[in-house]
Amino acid sequence: MDTTTDTIARNWAATQERVLQAAGNAGRNPDDIQVVAVTKTRTASEVEAAIRCGANSVGENRVQEADTKKRQVQGNAAWHLVGHLQLNKAAKAVALFDLIQSIDSTRLARALSRHAGIANRVLDVLVQVNASRAPGQSGIEVDGLMPMVEEIAAINHLRVRGLMMIGAHSRDEKLVRTGFSTLRAASEQVDRAGLPNVEMRYLSMGMSEDFEWAIAEGANILRLGTCLFGPRD
Repeated sequence: MDTTTDTIARNWAATQERVLQAAGNAGRNPDDIQVVAVTKTRTASEVEAAIRCGANSVGENRVQEADTKKRQVQGNAAWHLVGHLQLNKAAKAVALFDLIQSIDSTRLARALSRHAGIANRVLDVLVQVNASRAPGQSGIEVDGLMPMVEEIAAINHLRVRGLMMIGAHSRDEKLVRTGFSTLRAASEQVDRAGLPNVEMRYLSMGMSEDFEWAIAEGANILRLGTCLFGPRD
Protein backbone atom coordinates (compact mmCIF):
# COMPACT_ATOMS: atom_id res chain seq x y z
CA MET A 1 0.00 0.00 0.00
CA ASP A 2 1.51 3.37 -0.99
CA THR A 3 1.64 6.39 1.31
CA THR A 4 -1.35 8.13 -0.28
CA THR A 5 -3.55 5.05 -0.13
CA ASP A 6 -2.44 4.32 3.44
CA THR A 7 -3.31 7.84 4.57
CA ILE A 8 -6.70 7.80 2.87
CA ALA A 9 -7.42 4.34 4.31
CA ARG A 10 -6.70 5.58 7.84
CA ASN A 11 -8.80 8.68 7.30
CA TRP A 12 -11.65 6.64 5.82
CA ALA A 13 -11.67 4.27 8.80
CA ALA A 14 -11.58 7.16 11.28
CA THR A 15 -14.39 8.96 9.47
CA GLN A 16 -16.52 5.83 9.37
CA GLU A 17 -16.04 5.49 13.12
CA ARG A 18 -17.20 9.08 13.61
CA VAL A 19 -20.26 8.44 11.44
CA LEU A 20 -21.03 5.32 13.46
CA GLN A 21 -20.74 7.23 16.73
CA ALA A 22 -22.83 10.17 15.55
CA ALA A 23 -25.52 7.87 14.17
CA GLY A 24 -25.62 5.96 17.46
CA ASN A 25 -25.97 9.19 19.42
CA ALA A 26 -28.88 10.19 17.17
CA GLY A 27 -30.56 6.78 17.37
CA ARG A 28 -30.05 6.22 13.65
CA ASN A 29 -28.84 3.32 11.53
CA PRO A 30 -25.39 4.22 10.12
CA ASP A 31 -26.11 2.07 7.08
CA ASP A 32 -28.67 4.70 6.05
CA ILE A 33 -25.96 7.38 5.80
CA GLN A 34 -23.97 7.69 2.57
CA VAL A 35 -20.56 9.34 2.37
CA VAL A 36 -19.77 11.13 -0.88
CA ALA A 37 -16.01 11.59 -1.24
CA VAL A 38 -15.57 15.15 -2.50
CA THR A 39 -12.55 15.13 -4.77
CA LYS A 40 -12.16 18.74 -5.87
CA THR A 41 -8.46 19.31 -6.79
CA ARG A 42 -7.62 15.68 -5.89
CA THR A 43 -5.78 13.47 -8.35
CA ALA A 44 -7.26 10.47 -10.12
CA SER A 45 -5.02 8.21 -8.01
CA GLU A 46 -6.46 9.74 -4.83
CA VAL A 47 -9.98 9.14 -6.14
CA GLU A 48 -9.13 5.53 -6.89
CA ALA A 49 -7.63 5.10 -3.42
CA ALA A 50 -10.86 6.38 -1.85
CA ILE A 51 -12.92 3.97 -3.95
CA ARG A 52 -10.70 1.08 -2.89
CA CYS A 53 -11.22 2.07 0.74
CA GLY A 54 -14.99 1.89 0.37
CA ALA A 55 -16.25 5.14 -1.14
CA ASN A 56 -18.96 4.26 -3.63
CA SER A 57 -19.83 7.86 -4.53
CA VAL A 58 -17.54 10.64 -5.76
CA GLY A 59 -18.46 14.32 -5.63
CA GLU A 60 -17.00 16.91 -7.97
CA ASN A 61 -17.51 20.68 -7.94
CA ARG A 62 -16.64 21.47 -11.53
CA VAL A 63 -17.78 19.83 -14.74
CA GLN A 64 -14.49 20.24 -16.59
CA GLU A 65 -12.43 18.80 -13.76
CA ALA A 66 -14.78 15.83 -13.51
CA ASP A 67 -14.62 15.27 -17.27
CA THR A 68 -10.83 14.99 -17.19
CA LYS A 69 -10.64 12.98 -13.98
CA LYS A 70 -13.44 10.50 -14.61
CA ARG A 71 -11.73 9.22 -17.75
CA GLN A 72 -8.62 8.45 -15.68
CA VAL A 73 -10.40 6.64 -12.82
CA GLN A 74 -10.88 2.90 -13.21
CA GLY A 75 -12.73 2.24 -9.96
CA ASN A 76 -16.51 1.90 -10.01
CA ALA A 77 -18.45 4.68 -8.27
CA ALA A 78 -21.43 6.94 -8.75
CA TRP A 79 -20.46 10.50 -9.70
CA HIS A 80 -22.27 13.45 -8.12
CA LEU A 81 -22.03 17.11 -9.09
CA VAL A 82 -21.98 19.02 -5.81
CA GLY A 83 -20.93 22.48 -7.05
CA HIS A 84 -22.71 25.24 -8.92
CA LEU A 85 -23.64 24.34 -12.50
CA GLN A 86 -23.59 26.88 -15.31
CA LEU A 87 -26.22 26.61 -18.01
CA ASN A 88 -23.64 26.18 -20.77
CA LYS A 89 -22.28 23.07 -19.00
CA ALA A 90 -25.66 21.31 -18.76
CA ALA A 91 -25.11 18.91 -21.65
CA LYS A 92 -21.73 17.79 -20.35
CA ALA A 93 -23.14 17.41 -16.83
CA VAL A 94 -25.87 15.08 -18.11
CA ALA A 95 -23.22 12.93 -19.78
CA LEU A 96 -20.97 12.77 -16.71
CA PHE A 97 -23.06 12.58 -13.56
CA ASP A 98 -25.40 10.09 -11.94
CA LEU A 99 -26.82 12.72 -9.56
CA ILE A 100 -26.73 16.51 -9.73
CA GLN A 101 -27.07 17.93 -6.23
CA SER A 102 -27.08 21.64 -7.04
CA ILE A 103 -30.29 22.55 -8.90
CA ASP A 104 -31.10 26.12 -7.91
CA SER A 105 -33.37 27.38 -10.70
CA THR A 106 -36.09 26.13 -13.00
CA ARG A 107 -34.11 27.53 -15.93
CA LEU A 108 -31.28 25.16 -15.10
CA ALA A 109 -33.74 22.30 -14.57
CA ARG A 110 -35.23 22.85 -18.02
CA ALA A 111 -31.78 22.90 -19.66
CA LEU A 112 -30.86 19.62 -17.96
CA SER A 113 -34.20 18.09 -18.96
CA ARG A 114 -33.63 19.01 -22.59
CA HIS A 115 -30.22 17.34 -22.67
CA ALA A 116 -31.41 14.34 -20.65
CA GLY A 117 -34.17 13.86 -23.24
CA ILE A 118 -31.60 13.90 -26.02
CA ALA A 119 -29.61 11.29 -24.07
CA ASN A 120 -32.78 9.25 -23.53
CA ARG A 121 -32.40 9.16 -19.76
CA VAL A 122 -34.11 10.35 -16.60
CA LEU A 123 -31.71 12.42 -14.52
CA ASP A 124 -31.80 12.34 -10.71
CA VAL A 125 -31.39 15.75 -9.09
CA LEU A 126 -31.44 17.43 -5.69
CA VAL A 127 -32.67 20.97 -5.19
CA GLN A 128 -30.14 23.20 -3.43
CA VAL A 129 -31.65 25.36 -0.69
CA ASN A 130 -30.04 28.26 1.12
CA ALA A 131 -31.53 27.10 4.42
CA SER A 132 -28.85 28.94 6.40
CA ARG A 133 -29.81 32.24 4.71
CA ALA A 134 -26.11 32.92 4.14
CA PRO A 135 -25.48 36.01 1.96
CA GLY A 136 -24.09 35.13 -1.45
CA GLN A 137 -24.64 31.40 -1.01
CA SER A 138 -26.15 29.39 -3.85
CA GLY A 139 -29.56 27.85 -3.47
CA ILE A 140 -33.22 28.74 -3.52
CA GLU A 141 -34.62 30.49 -0.47
CA VAL A 142 -36.83 28.28 1.69
CA ASP A 143 -39.91 30.38 0.92
CA GLY A 144 -39.47 29.74 -2.79
CA LEU A 145 -38.82 26.01 -2.54
CA MET A 146 -42.34 24.62 -2.95
CA PRO A 147 -43.21 26.66 -6.05
CA MET A 148 -39.91 25.67 -7.64
CA VAL A 149 -40.31 21.96 -6.85
CA GLU A 150 -43.86 22.07 -8.24
CA GLU A 151 -42.47 23.47 -11.50
CA ILE A 152 -39.67 20.91 -11.70
CA ALA A 153 -42.13 18.08 -11.00
CA ALA A 154 -43.83 18.91 -14.30
CA ILE A 155 -40.58 18.83 -16.30
CA ASN A 156 -39.87 15.66 -18.24
CA HIS A 157 -36.65 13.66 -17.88
CA LEU A 158 -35.91 14.84 -14.33
CA ARG A 159 -36.60 13.16 -11.01
CA VAL A 160 -36.25 15.15 -7.78
CA ARG A 161 -34.71 12.88 -5.16
CA GLY A 162 -34.26 15.30 -2.27
CA LEU A 163 -32.65 18.50 -1.06
CA MET A 164 -29.11 19.78 -0.53
CA MET A 165 -27.62 22.65 1.44
CA ILE A 166 -24.31 24.07 2.61
CA GLY A 167 -24.19 24.64 6.35
CA ALA A 168 -23.44 28.01 7.87
CA HIS A 169 -19.70 28.68 8.05
CA SER A 170 -19.62 28.83 11.85
CA ARG A 171 -18.55 26.81 14.86
CA ASP A 172 -21.76 27.86 16.62
CA GLU A 173 -23.51 24.49 16.88
CA LYS A 174 -26.95 25.98 17.45
CA LEU A 175 -26.65 28.23 14.39
CA VAL A 176 -25.45 25.44 12.10
CA ARG A 177 -28.00 22.92 13.34
CA THR A 178 -30.82 25.44 12.91
CA GLY A 179 -30.06 25.54 9.19
CA PHE A 180 -29.98 21.75 9.02
CA SER A 181 -33.28 21.39 10.88
CA THR A 182 -34.82 24.01 8.58
CA LEU A 183 -33.88 21.88 5.56
CA ARG A 184 -35.29 18.75 7.19
CA ALA A 185 -38.60 20.53 7.85
CA ALA A 186 -38.65 21.77 4.24
CA SER A 187 -38.09 18.22 3.02
CA GLU A 188 -40.98 16.98 5.11
CA GLN A 189 -43.22 19.70 3.69
CA VAL A 190 -42.32 18.78 0.11
CA ASP A 191 -42.85 15.10 0.87
CA ARG A 192 -46.36 15.73 2.20
CA ALA A 193 -47.30 17.41 -1.09
CA GLY A 194 -47.05 14.05 -2.90
CA LEU A 195 -45.86 15.55 -6.18
CA PRO A 196 -45.19 13.31 -9.20
CA ASN A 197 -41.52 12.64 -9.96
CA VAL A 198 -40.60 13.98 -6.52
CA GLU A 199 -39.31 11.78 -3.73
CA MET A 200 -37.63 13.18 -0.64
CA ARG A 201 -35.19 10.28 -0.39
CA TYR A 202 -32.03 12.28 0.29
CA LEU A 203 -30.99 15.07 2.62
CA SER A 204 -27.51 16.12 1.53
CA MET A 205 -26.06 18.27 4.26
CA GLY A 206 -22.90 18.11 6.29
CA MET A 207 -19.27 18.49 5.34
CA SER A 208 -16.01 17.71 7.12
CA GLU A 209 -16.39 20.42 9.76
CA ASP A 210 -20.05 19.84 10.66
CA PHE A 211 -21.21 16.39 9.54
CA GLU A 212 -21.89 15.05 13.03
CA TRP A 213 -24.36 17.88 13.59
CA ALA A 214 -25.90 17.13 10.19
CA ILE A 215 -26.36 13.47 11.14
CA ALA A 216 -28.12 14.56 14.33
CA GLU A 217 -30.54 16.59 12.17
CA GLY A 218 -31.29 13.81 9.69
CA ALA A 219 -28.68 13.99 6.92
CA ASN A 220 -28.28 10.82 4.90
CA ILE A 221 -25.75 12.14 2.38
CA LEU A 222 -22.51 13.64 3.72
CA ARG A 223 -20.15 15.48 1.36
CA LEU A 224 -16.69 14.91 2.83
CA GLY A 225 -13.34 15.97 1.45
CA THR A 226 -10.84 17.29 3.98
CA CYS A 227 -11.44 14.61 6.60
CA LEU A 228 -10.77 11.93 3.97
CA PHE A 229 -7.94 13.45 1.95
CA GLY A 230 -6.45 16.04 4.29
CA PRO A 231 -6.23 19.81 3.73
CA ARG A 232 -5.89 21.06 0.17
CA ASP A 233 -2.54 22.49 -0.85
